[in-house]
Amino acid sequence: MSRSARNFLRSRSGSLVPVMIIAMIPLVTVVGFSVDYTEAVETRSGMQDALDAAALSIVTLPTDASLADRQKALQQSFAANNGQGVAKLDSFVIGADGTATIGASANYAMPTSFMAIARIDSVAVGVTSDVRKTPALVQATFKIDKASGWWNKTMTLYGTAFGQTAAVKMMQITYAYNNGGDPKGYGTTTVSTISGTKATQVQQQVCTTSTVKNFNNVPAGAITSTDGGGIKRVTTCTTTPTNGAGAVIDVSLMDALYLQMDVPSGSPKTLKSNDPATSDRLYIDSVEVAAGKTVDIFTAVPCGQTSTQAWEDGGSAVPATVANADFFYTVTGKCAYNQRPSQTLLTQ
Repeated sequence: MSRSARNFLRSRSGSLVPVMIIAMIPLVTVVGFSVDYTEAVETRSGMQDALDAAALSIVTLPTDASLADRQKALQQSFAANNGQGVAKLDSFVIGADGTATIGASANYAMPTSFMAIARIDSVAVGVTSDVRKTPALVQATFKIDKASGWWNKTMTLYGTAFGQTAAVKMMQITYAYNNGGDPKGYGTTTVSTISGTKATQVQQQVCTTSTVKNFNNVPAGAITSTDGGGIKRVTTCTTTPTNGAGAVIDVSLMDALYLQMDVPSGSPKTLKSNDPATSDRLYIDSVEVAAGKTVDIFTAVPCGQTSTQAWEDGGSAVPATVANADFFYTVTGKCAYNQRPSQTLLTQ
């Protein structure tokens, strides 16, 4: 330090040092408050992200999870996402239609660095998060309508459970041609539910074809045809049980679903709803799936309604009208609260 500067500081005749120090206190306080405020804003942003992630995570817990289990999972997820303070599950309500609404909050007493000068040792930081989850598919019921074609084939519903990677068979519809000679071809179709390696038959449709001289006295509902040689044929189909429920499949624990059609004599031999190369052979309510599109079975099965679906087994080129399809069935969906993360929205 120079001599003149030292002399200035040592001077007792009207020294400005005390005045300067006193004047700097408000400035330092303001700067310090600004630093603490910035830290509080950043802390709040991190807490909000952590709480949002935690609130979304608890909707994928089992449907019978208790509020205590959800509270514990909320706090664990909040902390795992670097949330400061304590997260609290304020509400978790499932409506009669299966809609879930979740309210959560988190609070943290953030220690201050500079505000302590003003005897403010901490700042309360709080965030809230609200989540709404609409009902989604928990049950699908399959019934055969009519299967045809000269090729044998099998349609299988595959499901992948939460936390698993391997898909398992849940339902199967098999078709065997009856060699009756009808141009469209008809046979025997069997619908079964599958649990592990056990298949349980729940519906069967048997179609028989015979030649006739004319179409007089044809049974109600019979299918008539005349080939190029003038041969007339009548096909009658009987479904048992007559008013059976069909294949009722619980899909509430499934994270993914897809349908697969195996046609040993076809080309291609395997068709999948989740394969954009073959999904265009599937028809949903008479509309052919667009080429290159992947079909989510969860959205292809309507809640509380029946959808008519069909497959073209590979014998005809696509695109084509639904009249070209060979495998017709109906599927009805039931929706409620479930573990799937989709249909979940942050509302606050």
